[in-house]
Amino acid sequence: MSERRCIAGVFAIALMAATPAIAADLPVLPALPWLNGNEGPAPSFTPFETAKFTDWRGFYVGGLVSYSSVDADFSKATQGPIAFSLRQSTLEDQFQPSTWQVLGSASHAATGFGGFAGYNTEYLSPYGRVVLGFEANYEHAAVSLVAPNAPISRVVQLNANTTDAVTLSGSGTLSNLDFATIRGRAGWDFNGILPYVFAGLAVGRADLNITATTTVVQTVQNPPSPPQTFVFTGTAGKDSEWLWGYAVGAGIDFALTNHVFLRGEYEYVQFEPIASTVISINTVRAGAAIKF
Repeated sequence: MSERRCIAGVFAIALMAATPAIAADLPVLPALPWLNGNEGPAPSFTPFETAKFTDWRGFYVGGLVSYSSVDADFSKATQGPIAFSLRQSTLEDQFQPSTWQVLGSASHAATGFGGFAGYNTEYLSPYGRVVLGFEANYEHAAVSLVAPNAPISRVVQLNANTTDAVTLSGSGTLSNLDFATIRGRAGWDFNGILPYVFAGLAVGRADLNITATTTVVQTVQNPPSPPQTFVFTGTAGKDSEWLWGYAVGAGIDFALTNHVFLRGEYEYVQFEPIASTVISINTVRAGAAIKF
């Protein structure tokens, strides 16, 4: 899958940036008097310590607030329920009503909240400090999506003697969305400011419910008879449906102290189609964390 290649590429770039031959690039230090037996206190700094030295290494945990825009494409969601309800019928075999588009796409933006926890390590390169780590992120988004419904009516000729007037309608809803990501990240420290990129896996859970109704008014011409009405219904999805996908994004951490930092972040999540519905999420976040 292209998404998996994208994720693998991000990690490969991060690892290449973090593994230069450091020893060959260390600066030559001047003669130090206390190494030659001269008295005097040794300095309290290291050769690579900056005026504002932030140690990003270790575990951290924090909370977040968010604003998420959730998009759901329901255009193919009724195909399965209609095809199942009309299975082994001449109508489906000849005219495939299951392929007629009844529902459209919907979107909804809402605030959310959640938390995150992770671990960082650092690598010194000739040009600065590379920070690598992994992180788990959880968010609850109070979204509620209702698919636009455009009923379709068509008259089809099954044979020389039989005509069907077919009407399709349906509904689709998405609500109670929770999702989490497990991701690797790579950043570059600028004296307490850490911009970073990340990629990983996403898992979610939501109430997803699809219904489809097919109404057929059948007229037989020979011998003439009153029209007969048949109603076929089908459903897909369920409450607490599990979702699986990927996440990519970027952000920036600001160190207030060696143990407290603030965060701003953007994340894109896309899930694999579930009940033929494609769900994607764009999220911006603000958070704060404590590092141990």
